[in-house]
Amino acid sequence: MATTSGAGHPLPYDTYREAIERETRRFAEAVRGADPAGGVPSCPDWTLAELTRHVGAVQRWFCALLTRRVQEPPRSRDVELGLPAHERDLADWVAAGVPEVAAVLRDTDPGAAMWAWGGDQHARFWARRMLFETLVHRVDAEHAVGRESDVDPVLAADGVDEFLVNLPYAGLFAPDVTKLRGDGEIIAFRCAGTGEEWRVRLDPDGFRLLPLTGADADAATEPPTVSVHGQAADLLLLLYGRRSYQEAAFDVSGEVAVLDRWFAHTAF
Repeated sequence: MATTSGAGHPLPYDTYREAIERETRRFAEAVRGADPAGGVPSCPDWTLAELTRHVGAVQRWFCALLTRRVQEPPRSRDVELGLPAHERDLADWVAAGVPEVAAVLRDTDPGAAMWAWGGDQHARFWARRMLFETLVHRVDAEHAVGRESDVDPVLAADGVDEFLVNLPYAGLFAPDVTKLRGDGEIIAFRCAGTGEEWRVRLDPDGFRLLPLTGADADAATEPPTVSVHGQAADLLLLLYGRRSYQEAAFDVSGEVAVLDRWFAHTAF
């Protein structure tokens, strides 16, 4: 069985650039014509209008960071959004931002050093992050309007990796993550089809994704405390709190109390 290391396995930069454009257009298509006041079950505090504003605003904010090549945490998130006067036009507003996003990503050196809230302090961090922010919210929007959703399995597996690689740094905006502790329990997330596996160990001082090499390499062969096996798309949505491990899509074995602790601290 192949196992993914804690270093991550980012896809080619152009894959992110092209996928962001595709996912953004799919998001806009999903919300276009829908009631802006409609609820979003997977984001219960938001209406469709609020979800749409969020997606468009985040993309414009990320573009500003990339354009400036910021070298330290920004003091402000203010950016010119150009919001439309009417909520019914928000879908077109999101779609209208695609050319700018594409141009910024095309003109950006993915290896350029810059600040990022995760471990990868390069411009490529923001392209990868933008993709999965957009993709997951595209699924949110489609579910909200009663559409079926699909996620490319290659992108989904990379999204699982991106989530787990960056989660230890997410305490910046999700403080409960910093309280996730354990006594050496290992959680294995296994991807059906590709055979990829990610292992996270909960220690008294925190948690981390286990690498394949080095002092912790032996943990890759230990029986996990609990394992979750499912398709890549289902695992991605599970980690983002859009699915439950109790659903039939997942094969779970081991101590589920450890999973309950995991999801109680990683929901955001």
